[in-house]
Amino acid sequence: MVEGSMTQGAGQGPVVRTATLRDFRVPPYAQAPAAQSAAEPSAHSGHPGNAFPEGEPPEGYTPTARDLPVINRGDTVKMETVPQQRPAPGENGLGPLYVVGDVHGYYDELVAALHEQGLIDEAGNWSAGNARLWFLGDFTDRGPDGIGVIDLVMRLSAEAAAAGGYCKALMGNHELLLLGAKRFGDTPVNSGAGTATFQAAWLLNGGQKSDMDRLQDVHLQWMSRLDAVVEEDGHLLLHSDTTAYLEYGSTIEDVNDTVHAILTRNDADECWDLFRKFTKRFAFRDEGGSTAVRELLSTYGGERVVHGHSPIPYLLGEVGSEDGDDSAGPVVEGPHVYADGLAIAMDGGVTMAGKLLVVQLPLHD
Repeated sequence: MVEGSMTQGAGQGPVVRTATLRDFRVPPYAQAPAAQSAAEPSAHSGHPGNAFPEGEPPEGYTPTARDLPVINRGDTVKMETVPQQRPAPGENGLGPLYVVGDVHGYYDELVAALHEQGLIDEAGNWSAGNARLWFLGDFTDRGPDGIGVIDLVMRLSAEAAAAGGYCKALMGNHELLLLGAKRFGDTPVNSGAGTATFQAAWLLNGGQKSDMDRLQDVHLQWMSRLDAVVEEDGHLLLHSDTTAYLEYGSTIEDVNDTVHAILTRNDADECWDLFRKFTKRFAFRDEGGSTAVRELLSTYGGERVVHGHSPIPYLLGEVGSEDGDDSAGPVVEGPHVYADGLAIAMDGGVTMAGKLLVVQLPLHD
């Protein structure tokens, strides 16, 4: 548990994760065109996403709308995975492919999920030989030990490489947010929706003081070099369920080069615009969602998009009831397949007492 967390204000003690879902906030720049719930969350629930005390936003930030839009349609299909058996490597010598959804600082849950899949041993060391492991981004914020998560991923990357496999990671919007908060602090940026700073946005989105205090140059360098998109075995892996990637290049290489170039130039407004676009969500969810997925696949390759970012409980409409009864918490059994089977959602909602997902691809239909 983190002491002195900034998500609850100075002197208010450690954050306690609960099943409360009402205070998952989305800034206006990230909202899809959908009606917002009229229900207001508790101003001070103790949820890790509750990033400022007494409902007051940090100085220098425009208050935001609350609650993710929720649908209750039958146009999505939940897919359950079957027990995994590690296949023998193919002719190319590559081992099985695994992906990890949003971690958000929940180190213990990550270790347990990796161990359950046989990717690490009881001591936390890589034990999967030539297996391939991809993290889909969002390592920090909201949870208690984001820097511990990053340190683990960096160590496993070295151990996997030594064993003939690999462990790699993609750029999430929270990596961009943490980089911006460290680099630019309270420097005003042109948000297009009122006054904004990276520091205020980081706090609003669950930034943890302990993470910032422990952040070192090696972590910053590692995050700034992460790719945004990759294709593996017919799966187009990316963090956010948005088509904004198309604005940064017509090939995977172009997108990654453009993102790296923006971070290298270190311009606050340019970095904010990148963060803002990678924070958009729900492009694949409603009518026209499969068309949006096909546009990405036709541009970058692959047969399915695999993403994190948007919690599965919200995609399924299983939370956010008008009566506010979220006490049971979301039920996440595995990845969520939707958009005519073309998209796989991997954010199990661990920050909402959901599940941190580590699964092998391809899924068994």
